[in-house]
Amino acid sequence: MPMRPEHIRIVEVGPRDGLQNEAEPLSPKERVQLIEQLANAGLKDIEAGAFVSPRWVPQMAGSDEVLASLSGREDLRLPVLVPNSKGYQDARAAGAREIAVFGSASETFSQRNINCSIDESLARFAEVCRLAKDDGVLIRGYISCVLGCPYEGEVDIARVAALAAALTEMGCSEISLGDTIGVGTPDKARALVKACASESGIDNLSVHFHDTYGQALANILACIEIGVTSVDAAVGGLGGCPYASGSAGNVATEDVVYLLQGLGIGCAASLDKLVTITDSLSHRLGHPPASRVARAQLAKRH
Repeated sequence: MPMRPEHIRIVEVGPRDGLQNEAEPLSPKERVQLIEQLANAGLKDIEAGAFVSPRWVPQMAGSDEVLASLSGREDLRLPVLVPNSKGYQDARAAGAREIAVFGSASETFSQRNINCSIDESLARFAEVCRLAKDDGVLIRGYISCVLGCPYEGEVDIARVAALAAALTEMGCSEISLGDTIGVGTPDKARALVKACASESGIDNLSVHFHDTYGQALANILACIEIGVTSVDAAVGGLGGCPYASGSAGNVATEDVVYLLQGLGIGCAASLDKLVTITDSLSHRLGHPPASRVARAQLAKRH
C-alpha cells in the first residue's frame, strides 16, 4: 500500500494567486469577506495579498487594508507576497506575520515575470529573508515553472532542487513547488518532489498544481503517496498565468477536499461551505467556476 498521511494541510491561495489573474478586481473589503468565509469553512492557511505595485497588479491594491482588517485573526496564517525589501517593509508596516517570496526555475520566465535573472532574484530574496528572520517573520518560498515553462519547455529537475535548497538555506520554512502552466504528470511530479525533498526535506514542501491538462488531482495524489502533507489550492479553481496563454487556474480547493474525503484523509475544510463560497464568487466575477465538484454540487442545489 502507498504511504498516505492522516491529514493534509491545505494552503488556500485564491485571495492572492487566484484573484490577481481576474479581470474584475475585488475591493479590499470584499477580499477580507472572502478570507473570513474561507476561514469559516475550516481553512487556516490563506494567502492574503501581495505588496507589489498596483500599477502592475491592480487586483492586489489595498493589501495593507486587508491585513489591517484581519489583524485580530491570530488563529490564521496569512502569508503575503513581497517582491523585494520595500515590499517587505510595507507588509510589516501593515502587520504581516508571514511573507512569501516568488522565484522561477526558468530563466526566461523570471525575466518576463519579475524582470530579473534567477541569480538576481535570489539576491533580492536573500535581503528580504534576512530582514524577515531578524523580525521573527515566517517565510514561504515559491518556485514557479517547476515542471515546464511557456518559453523554454521542459525544466531541469536538478535546477529546481538547487533553488529549493537555496531558498531553504536563506530561511524559508516551506517551499511551494508550482506547476505554473499545468503540464506535469504524476511520475514527473513524484520525481520532482523526491529531488527537492533530498535538499529541503519532505516536510518542508508544498505542491502547487494548475489544471491546464486535467492532471492536477492525479499529481497531488502521486505526491501525497510519497509523503507530501501540504497542498496549495484556490477556491473555485481561480487563477491562471498571464504569461502563458491557455493555462488554467489553480486546482480547485473543493476538488482537492473531495479527493481527500474519498481517500479518508482529513483536511479540516467543509466541502459544503466551500461550494457556497464558490457559487457567490462566480456570480461576482461573472464566470462559472472551474471546479468540477462545485459545478456538480451546484447543479443539485439549483
